[in-house]
Amino acid sequence: MSKRFLAVALLTLATAAPATYATAGVTLTYSNLFPPSHVHSKLVDAWCQEVEKRTDGEVTVQHFPGQTLTKGNQSYDGVVNGISDLALSLLAYTRGRFPVMEVVDMPLGYPSGKVATAVINDVYGELKPKELSDVEVMYLSGHGPGVVNSKSKAIHTMEDMKGLKFRATGLAAKIVEALGGTPVAMPMPETYPSLQKGVVDGALYPHEANKGWKLGEVTKYTTDCLSMAYTSTFFVVMNKAKWNSLSPKAQKAIREINVEWTEKTAAAWDEIDDEARKFEASIGRETITLSPEESARWKKAVQPIMQEYVDGSKAKGFDGQAALDLTLKALAKYSAQYK
Repeated sequence: MSKRFLAVALLTLATAAPATYATAGVTLTYSNLFPPSHVHSKLVDAWCQEVEKRTDGEVTVQHFPGQTLTKGNQSYDGVVNGISDLALSLLAYTRGRFPVMEVVDMPLGYPSGKVATAVINDVYGELKPKELSDVEVMYLSGHGPGVVNSKSKAIHTMEDMKGLKFRATGLAAKIVEALGGTPVAMPMPETYPSLQKGVVDGALYPHEANKGWKLGEVTKYTTDCLSMAYTSTFFVVMNKAKWNSLSPKAQKAIREINVEWTEKTAAAWDEIDDEARKFEASIGRETITLSPEESARWKKAVQPIMQEYVDGSKAKGFDGQAALDLTLKALAKYSAQYK
């Protein structure tokens, strides 16, 4: 783990300790976007068990997977407002709410979840955006290369995207538009039935979703547009008042667990991508690799998305060019480090 990575994971050390703490055992509620069978839900289960173990039972956690407590696009505000004490979801579900951190969701050509997670934590640690100051950030991560998946038409060129509707969230909607398709916003749990019923013709997501979310059952093709692959920032956050009610001993234990789970989550993203590729091959699903010329076209086509981010940042009170430069620098660094 890099010094930067460690420093980011321990950012919450700066939080001032309260004068009084809960004197009895505390039970926290944890709202999770992923279905119970998903690898990330299993990681959440393990996190909950580890918290109870390392706090000697002072803190226990009740896990609600599959959006059974709050919907994915309501999870962040659910934590702020105390509907749940913790939540796992992604920033892209509330487009415009996190303008600074949108920079890491750009189609910059992410090669892996490990790289994406390192980049996200570097950017968050360096910029410390106020947009996340109303919660206690536990840890952040990013999935592997976000690519194009289609139901009945193989996508070999941008022209093949025209006339098709693709499920996309956050900045991924802009990617679809840049490539010639029509974006349709919807949370991941609605993607399977929407593909099945023909509401959309495809979707943008990493390989892992073809197995973890069973989307390989309702799509036939993946186009590995790696030159402009995007990621999505996933968060685990906690209600600030609830965090401040915990004892310093419990807080310290949870911070240490969060450092470990940042690494575990990054590794899991890549492992499930690899497993999904094997699964895709086993069911005869086709993966399309763009020609070098077409790959360059796709990369060029999405460049205006980055410029739009930079141009609009001043009105939102931050330096978008500096944020983009920082992200690109981190991406180059970790792409080389984890190659």
